[in-house]
Parts: sequence; C-alpha cells; structure tokens
Amino acid sequence: MATLSDQIALAFRFALREVRGGLSGFYVFLACIALGTAAIGGVNAVAQAITQGIQSEGRSILGGDVRFELIHRTTTPEELATLEGFGTVAQSANTRSMARLADQSDQTLVEIKAVDDLYPLYGEFVTEPPLARADYSERDGAWGIAVQPILLERLGLAVGDTLLIGDSRFAIRAMIRSEPDALSDGIGLAPRVIMSLEALEASGLIQPGSLVERVYKIRMAQGATNTEIDAAIETANQAHPTAGWSVRTRSNAAPALAANVERFAQFLTLVGLTALVTGGVGVANAVRAFLDAKRDVIATFKCLGAPGRLVTLIYLFQIVMVGAVGIAAGLVLAALAPFAATWALAGIVPLPPAGLYPTALGLAVLFALLTILVFALIPLGRARDIPASNLFRNQTMAHRGLPRAPYVIAAAAAALLLAGLAVWFSEERALASGFLAGVAIAFVILRLVAGGVQALARRVRGVRGTSLRMAIGNIHRPGALTPSVVLALGLGLTLLVALALIDTNLRQQIAGNLPERAPNFFFVDIQSDVVEDFATLVEGEAGDAGKLVRVPMLRGRIVELNGQNVAEMELPPEGAWVLRGDRGITYAENVPENSTLSAGQWWPADHAGEPLVSFSAEEAAEIGLEIGDTVTVNVLGRNVTATIANLRQVEWESLAINFVMVFSPNTFAGAPHSWLATLTMPEATFEQEAQILSAVTRAFPSVTSVRVKDAIDLVNRVVGQLATAVRVAAAVALIASVLVLAGALAAGNRARTHDAVVLKTLGATRKTLIRTFVTEYAILGFATAVFALVAGGVAAWFVVSQIMTLPWTFRPEIAAFTVLAALVCTVGFGLLGTWRVLGQKAAPVLRNL
Repeated sequence: MATLSDQIALAFRFALREVRGGLSGFYVFLACIALGTAAIGGVNAVAQAITQGIQSEGRSILGGDVRFELIHRTTTPEELATLEGFGTVAQSANTRSMARLADQSDQTLVEIKAVDDLYPLYGEFVTEPPLARADYSERDGAWGIAVQPILLERLGLAVGDTLLIGDSRFAIRAMIRSEPDALSDGIGLAPRVIMSLEALEASGLIQPGSLVERVYKIRMAQGATNTEIDAAIETANQAHPTAGWSVRTRSNAAPALAANVERFAQFLTLVGLTALVTGGVGVANAVRAFLDAKRDVIATFKCLGAPGRLVTLIYLFQIVMVGAVGIAAGLVLAALAPFAATWALAGIVPLPPAGLYPTALGLAVLFALLTILVFALIPLGRARDIPASNLFRNQTMAHRGLPRAPYVIAAAAAALLLAGLAVWFSEERALASGFLAGVAIAFVILRLVAGGVQALARRVRGVRGTSLRMAIGNIHRPGALTPSVVLALGLGLTLLVALALIDTNLRQQIAGNLPERAPNFFFVDIQSDVVEDFATLVEGEAGDAGKLVRVPMLRGRIVELNGQNVAEMELPPEGAWVLRGDRGITYAENVPENSTLSAGQWWPADHAGEPLVSFSAEEAAEIGLEIGDTVTVNVLGRNVTATIANLRQVEWESLAINFVMVFSPNTFAGAPHSWLATLTMPEATFEQEAQILSAVTRAFPSVTSVRVKDAIDLVNRVVGQLATAVRVAAAVALIASVLVLAGALAAGNRARTHDAVVLKTLGATRKTLIRTFVTEYAILGFATAVFALVAGGVAAWFVVSQIMTLPWTFRPEIAAFTVLAALVCTVGFGLLGTWRVLGQKAAPVLRNL
C-alpha cells in the first residue's frame, strides 16, 4: 500500500497535469479571490504607507522634536528657561478671527497662525511668491501675511490687496503652497492666515481669556533619541507640575490623523474581508462546478481503485494552484495601491517613497488561503463520497448532507483561524469581533431565508400558468440555485442598504433637521468688558425673532481623575477623547438648557463651599466616573480639583451651547475669561444673517463669528468624502456578490441544460423557458431584497440611534432602490448566465440520459 507521502506526490503530479489544461470554469473563482486579496492587501498597504510617512516625517509634521502647548497664556520666564535648556525654541500662536475687506463690505472666518523668526524649524514653508522674513513686518501701514488661495477666492482678492483683521490692516504678500506642520495643527474650519507674532499682538485680538493656543516647538541636538526626548518632557513636568501644557513628540506628530487612518483602515479591512468571505461562496460554487465537470475523471479514478483520499488531494492541489493565480493577481493590485496613493495624496498626507509592504501583502495572502480552504473543503468532501456509478449516470455533484467529519472539522478550524486572525490583527478587537459575528449571523440567517423560500415554494399548490409553476418548482428542487443566489446577493445588498441609510440619516441630521433648531451663529472670544454692549447690539439687530444665549467660557485640561494622573490610565477609546487635549469648560448657577439631571443634585445659586462639577452622564460612564469622584483640571496654569455633584443628559445634536463639565460659580471666581454666545433665529434669511455678521464684525473686530450653516457645509463636504470612500468599499462587497451570483449560475448550468433539453423535447418553447427563468430569478431577488431591507435597516438603526445617538428615520426610497437593484441583478445576470443553456442542442444531452 502506498504511503501518505507517496499519495501526496502522486496527487500533486496528477493535479499539475490537469491544471495544464487551462483555467476554464475557474474565472469567477479567480475574480473573487483576486478582489478580496486586493482589497485587504491594498487597504493595509496604504495605511502602513501613511503611518510610516507620519513617523518618518514626524519632525516636519510636528515642526520640532517636541512640542509644548498652552491655552490662554504664555509661559512664565521660568518655564521658558526650562524649555530653552533642551534646545532651540520656536514660538507660535494659533487663534481664529474674522478677516474683513478694507471697505468692510464682506468678511469670513480665518485660522490665524502667528510665527516667530525661527519658523519653520524643520521642513520647508513654500509660498508664491517666496517671502523673506522682512515681508511680515509692517510696511506702509500694513502688516504682511501669507494666505491660502481659498481665502482669495472667498473674498475676491489677489496678492497685493489688503484686508482687516482685528484692529490692524494687513497686506496679502503671498499665497501658501506648502505648510510643513499643518497636519499637527489639525483640520481647520477656515482658510489659514500666517503672520508674525508682533502682528498678532498689534491686532488687538489677544485679550485676557482669549482662546489662543501658544505653541513652543523645540529642536533638540542633532541625533537626539526618543529616550532623550522623553527624559526632557519628564524634566519639564517635574520642574513645573502645574504648567498644564499638553506635549507631543515627533513620534506622535499627528495623533488624530494616525488614529483615523487606523480606524478607517480597520473598517475597510473588515469590508474587504466581508468581500473575501462573500467571494468564498463563489469559491464553493466554482469548486462544485469544477468537480461537476470532472465527474467522468473522478469516476475513472475511483474505478481504477484510487482511494478517496487521493482523489481529494488531487483536486485540493488543483484548487490551491488556481487560487494562487487569483492571489497573485490580487497582490499585484494591492502592491500598486501605495503608488496610486502617493500620487493621489501628494501634498496632503506625507508618504514615503512608494514601495512594497510585505506585512500587508502577507496578511492578504493568509486570509485568501484560509478562505479557499473554508469554502473548498466541503465540496471536496462531498465529491469523495459520491459513488462512481452515480457519476457515470451523468448526475451532478449536488446532494444534500454534510461530508465526512474530518472535512467538516477542517473547514470549521480554517474558519475559526480566519476569524481569529482578523480579530488579532485589529486595533479594536471588540469591534472586529462584533463585525465578524454579524457576518456569521447574516450567513446563518440568509441560509434560513433560502430554506424558508424553498419550504414555502414546496407548499404552493394550484398555481396557474406553466412558467410560474415551473419557476416555483425550480426554487425548491434538488440542486436548486436558491441558497447560492440568496447568499450571493444578501450580504452585498445588506451592506449597501445599511451604508445608504446611515449616510442619508447623517446628511438629514446635518443639513436637514439640525438647521431648523440649531443656532444661526456662534460668537467666540467676547471679552467681559464688552459682553453687555455685544448683547445689546445683537439683540437690537435680531429683534424679537432672535434668541441670544451667552455663557462664560474657559479652556482647561483634565490632568487627574480621583487623584490619579490621566497619562497613566488606560481608558476605552469611546471615552478617551474627553482626556485628549483641552476642553471648553464653564460655570453656571442653574442647569443649562438642553440638559437634564440624571443623577445627583444641582448646587444652590449661592454655593460657597468646595468646588463642584456637573459631568455629562454619557462621557462619565465611558471613563468610569460616578457622583462623589474628583476631577482635577488645569486652567491658566493652576490645578483645580472639583467633586462630581451630579450627572447630566446632554443633547449634543441640538448644536446649542453644551459642555462636558459645568462647574459651580465659586470655582473660578475672579479668573479672567471670555464669553461664548449663540444666536438662534429660525426664520432668518441669508440677508438678515449677513447684516448681523457685518454689524458684529464692524463693532467688535476681535469677536469670532461662526455661521452654523457654513460649518455644516464644511461637515457635509467631509461626510461626503467619507461616504464616497465607504461607497467604494461597499461596491467591492457588491461586486463580490455579483461574481458569486455568476458563479452560482455557472455551477447550475449542467442541471439547467438537462432541464431545458427535456422541457424543449416535451414541447416547451424558448419564450416559455425565458419566462420561467425570469420569474424564478425575480422571486429570489425579491426575497433577498426583503432580507437586505430588514437586516440593513436594523444595522443602520443601531449605528445611528445607539452609537451616534441621533434621531433615526427610515427612508422608503432606499427600500425601493434596494428591491430594484436586487431584481436587476438577479434577473439580468440570471438571464445572461442561462442564455447559452436555452440554445443547447438536445441530441448530445439525450444520449447521456
């Protein structure tokens, strides 16, 4: 008897000989594997490229080896001396204000960045025309500035024109082409204006309590290691424990961008994995069709005494060989993705020179191989157990029941390993686990849907019409396409429905519902000495139709929770944002509008005891805070510890003034601060808003006015860009579904040919057969669409209402589109797949019956 190694060698030789005959019957298989491999490998390769770009260009992105940032205040002489002891210190300041035309006929919000003579410490600041340091100085009564081109477009200006910012006049002396440290400053809400620190001081924008970020970027000695940088930070924190500065290093230059890249890459990887798993159904169908075409060969092997294990190995080797071709094609596309990203993202995100990313490509190969095994082992096991006599009778490979236990166990093990690796390589494993569990549940439910459709078809009696009767019979007969078609379209359509409903609800909330109840304006940096005059002006302009709300505002950073340094705490990602950077804070005698107490008691208006704080209930739960816990915030370089007196439910989606933390009034008694105000005018016209904006900007040039609809337009653009990327990802899954559908039709062609020939012999016309197939595919498409509507609707509802906590609306037009898409896909591709069957000659088929 041949040993196992002999059988493996023999099986490999036979497999190699058969593969030489070409890839006929495996085109759908190849497309499914190539698509999934390309999606997973390409997404991860681009993510690694961006991450490496951020790391390799960390100094330029950050603008230094280490960056210290303060809010509201500059460093003390002692603090600055400590920082200067580490290396060369470049100072800058970031704030927002209104830029006005010289005749004050128009204005717009701008992001101001004031720099010193050392800017930039790293990287290259490119302007057109090039600016010398002297060009920022005051000349002919105007300070020099460089601006982004979009500002010129908004105000209809050109280089050489002047505009007003604060109390000063500025001459536009260049356009900004490249700002090396722009990413470290985050996404701006308005065009950038770069000026000198002297010009900012002269503008009158800096007042006590003004919202200004003071940034100190340090260039350490050449060759300074990360360990030395960390030691410098530790020294600074020990020397000035209450400084309250936030610190970033070159290795963490753009944390928000890096985190978003990781999250989006993870999402797209999971979508790619869904496409790969969906394509796995196509793999199973292709394997079944391939083995069906090889039935004579399999029968011959068995008649010549070949053991079942040898037959299985022969065709397993062939399937893996063909799969390797698909994987190779997918790897080529994945390898090209970083090159395409380098071209598309040039000047936006720093990317290293395009190259190969073996880790990303290797992960894609591993996922693809496991997918092939998961979906190929069951058909192989079934083929092994079919007697040679059945094969010689020209029967198909389809039969009910599972194969032998080893095949089932091996397929299950491969599936568990695939899921385990997907979770292991994910940044947020709970999310990945939930996503994969949802895919598994969807597979089970889709199989139940297919079974339910078949069971219902079996119970239908007394149907009139030959085509309808035959269509219903085709749905439930042995070897029917129903399970494959429902699985093929179900996941793709479900994902499309969910994404479409999420996108529609987000846009409705941002651009539809919110403006009806949101404020028309936010006014920032209103100084205490003019707040009453400001209120008088705005209320006079708005009249009885307007509602002005104003609150004091400071900026503070949470440094301790219950006496523990937050830098040493590990918190869940959903709550960690509260502790990142500075937060707006306020104080109030009464419960703020759009908030309701959910636990605890509000303090009396004349409270004079220990400092108390009201915390947002949702955020408190996310970071594990309860009533009685203490929160220490650093405000203006002073640590203030307050006890949580109550928790509030906050309606963030109202866009009204809300804060995570509201303190008792005695907490910041005497502290310099500015005011934040909102103006709500539900029936205001564009002309009325423009008049109010102009009046405020003329009278109070240091007040920053933000028109909410402009901010919403910006968010809409960002959401639109994100939605486009998500739709591309969903299209990958839908393409996989269409490929699987094509594979399912190809797998059933032999049985279709048999049925068509017999029916034509009995007198059926081609028109009757076409009506039959159209009816069958329409019924299956409708059943799949109903499932997709329910499953996709539930998924979208959960994301919108439970995760995003936004109002949920079901959109019937999405339902209609889904049903139409399902019918077009199933009927269209169904007819394309069976058209050749309709013209099949009867004689060759009848001879083998």
